[in-house]
Amino acid sequence: MDLQSLKNRFSIIGNTPLLNHALNTAEQVAATDLTVLIVGESGVGKEVFSQIIHSLSSRKHNPFIAVNCGAIPEGTIDSELFGHEKGSFTGAVDSRKGYFETVSGGTIFLDEIGEMPLGTQARLLRVLETGEFIRVGSSKVQKTDVRVIAATNRELIEFTEKGKFREDLYYRLNTVPIRVPSLRDRKEDIPLLFRKFVVDFAEKYKTKPIYLDEEARGLLTAYGWPGNVRELKNIAEQISVLSKNDHIDATQLNSFLPKHTANKMPMVTGTPVGEFANEREILYKLFFDMKKDVNELKKMFLEILQNPSLSGQAAHFTKEAIINELKEDIGPSNSPISNVSMPGTAMQLPHHQPVIIDNDMQNHYEIEESLNIMDKEKELILKALKKHRGRRKDASTDLGISERTLYRKIKEYDIEE
Repeated sequence: MDLQSLKNRFSIIGNTPLLNHALNTAEQVAATDLTVLIVGESGVGKEVFSQIIHSLSSRKHNPFIAVNCGAIPEGTIDSELFGHEKGSFTGAVDSRKGYFETVSGGTIFLDEIGEMPLGTQARLLRVLETGEFIRVGSSKVQKTDVRVIAATNRELIEFTEKGKFREDLYYRLNTVPIRVPSLRDRKEDIPLLFRKFVVDFAEKYKTKPIYLDEEARGLLTAYGWPGNVRELKNIAEQISVLSKNDHIDATQLNSFLPKHTANKMPMVTGTPVGEFANEREILYKLFFDMKKDVNELKKMFLEILQNPSLSGQAAHFTKEAIINELKEDIGPSNSPISNVSMPGTAMQLPHHQPVIIDNDMQNHYEIEESLNIMDKEKELILKALKKHRGRRKDASTDLGISERTLYRKIKEYDIEE
């Protein structure tokens, strides 16, 4: 089957290279019995790909069932998938067949596989490796012939590192990965999809299809669509139902688009996702705030020393009086300015940032402190370990990171405890 025929059959709109690659992979792997892992953000249409694989496979005349692993309570998911015997737990008044038994010969689509409990993961691994399972409350081993297609909107490799997902199961599921692109990665498809949706809704609600002007189409394409195709379809339906006219401009369209708050924290190219990304954002904010405070402190001190009006009040302001006044403005006695000295000496500021002032107060220059994020991070870790006398648990709590992350950082920076 050629690619366009495949798109027509399953009502898929779009022609971006990423989408075409995902469809080609699904078509090629369909004829086999290989396990497939479909990865993509929520709302991109992962279930459609599972239906494509099943419909083009030799199992197409056998059952297909989609199971949302995140929607089944942890206490009952084993029973749902593998069945149970009568009396095996409270409420088990009869024996029950699970999906792996009833769908034998067909295909099971396990959506949101990352939400599956670890105990159930072990049972699933056995099915994938041997085709065997045991009902809850039974000791009898049963056979099944089921093809498994899994999907997730998470990065499972990160879950394995955190102990939330079995590494052996991840590699067993990831035999053939298919990554479905997000809507923002296929911007040229957005107007086509939107047009298809509004025509469908106009037919459904017996109204005229709406039209976007050029500026509105630009706004539609520029929007981030965090909910992907599902969100685009919802917006199309809202406009089709609530709009008072069939021509929509940018202002009208903008009133229907959610106002998502952008993350305005400083970013570093290649910053890893997850826990360490949050640590970097916190550290950046901390260091920039410290930099601002230091500059304000220098400015205030120089103004006091250079203000001509102070010369007429020399009898009232000794060196010690000026320092004490600065201490009161800046903070308590343990403030970094407690070691400050007057003209002709070096003023010691936080992080070893001195301002050298000559006796005539004609010239001064700054020695900027290092803003290397790694140096600051290592410095904070050393201080925390010293403060808590090497107790990693207390140090990690003080730093606001996990003990595992702290251990990794200690090894990374070669810190001797």
